[in-house]
Amino acid sequence: MIQASPLFRRAFLLDTIASGMMAVLLTFGAAELAPLFGLPEPLLCETGLFLIAYTALVGWLATRQSMPKLLVIMVIAGNTAWTIASIALLFSSAVTPNLLGQIFIAAQAIVPGALAELQYIGLRRSSDALAV
Repeated sequence: MIQASPLFRRAFLLDTIASGMMAVLLTFGAAELAPLFGLPEPLLCETGLFLIAYTALVGWLATRQSMPKLLVIMVIAGNTAWTIASIALLFSSAVTPNLLGQIFIAAQAIVPGALAELQYIGLRRSSDALAV
């Protein structure tokens, strides 16, 4: 278990807020956003549905003084993977977003990457974080 520092808990709270807002936007606005971004509606909707579950996990962690180390590492790794996957999506031929869609996907890479960095710094400042 990790005794969460204030920075660590705030990073998880920020992740909860950002992910929750994106979950609602993508789940309920996929039909409107798809033509605006030039992205497939199912991709947006399914991403939103995934983010609902993710938000619940990160929100639960944000409320804990003591966090399970494995879950914390999974969240940080997940944010890092999301960043890498978003960048890969931009350079793949899997989708053909318009300029606004490219900006949206780039933001989907930047925000989780910044959150992963904040969470990692917070982890290093938390007690028992580096204990085996």
